[in-house]
Amino acid sequence: MEGEIIGEGEILGGGEMPGGGEVLGGGEILERTRSLAAPFVFFIIISFQFAAKRLQDLKRGASKTDKEMQLRAEIKQLLKEAASYSQPSTFAQAAKLRRMAAAKEKELANYQAHLTQEMKLSYDLYLKVLFIVKVIAHVVIILWFWSSPVAYVSQHLVQPFEANGGQI
Repeated sequence: MEGEIIGEGEILGGGEMPGGGEVLGGGEILERTRSLAAPFVFFIIISFQFAAKRLQDLKRGASKTDKEMQLRAEIKQLLKEAASYSQPSTFAQAAKLRRMAAAKEKELANYQAHLTQEMKLSYDLYLKVLFIVKVIAHVVIILWFWSSPVAYVSQHLVQPFEANGGQI
């Protein structure tokens, strides 16, 4: 019988062993190169998770644009000038500056709302595409590795759980 295992560590003949090694005619066991399936699957899954997390973070915290920073600086300057007019004779000028600052704040709020909506739509599209690619990748990985084990469990680790007193 080719590849028959007679006793603990004794091998007779040639062929293939159940543990993934190949048995050659002098009792030599050549270990099959370890499968890269597990690290490959792990890397793919982790990459998708990090990409999704990064897109979610970018979606939440939109960066400040030059226009937004310019509007904030103008509002600050207008309010500073308005505060410098403390005399009753300059009240009209201070009120005018405060109204201009309020108009700039409203413009800034509208700009931020528009920018937020635009960013949300953009990132939502990226998240949907990432989800579709993730599903396709999972299906491909499942089909690709369906017949090959992703991980091996050594025989001596399973031995305490075998039925019939350790007999296979």
